[in-house]
Amino acid sequence: MTIKETVGTITSSDMNKTVIVTVFTKISHKKYNKIVCKTNKYYAHNENNKHRKGDKVKIRASRPISKNKHWIVIRKVN
Repeated sequence: MTIKETVGTITSSDMNKTVIVTVFTKISHKKYNKIVCKTNKYYAHNENNKHRKGDKVKIRASRPISKNKHWIVIRKVN
């Protein structure tokens, strides 16, 4: 099994030990062959509440931590 890792921007850090990370991916539309921006929001575990809104972070998929949290914040990316 491969480990899923992705980079995104924190859009909300209002919850305790949880952040919402928005990941932007560019894909080609199948019919029109135009580049389209796709966004996904992931709830990620932020253990020490050290990451804030606007930070660019790397997240990794993990076992389910709660109903919606399946990702862990690894580190801040420059």
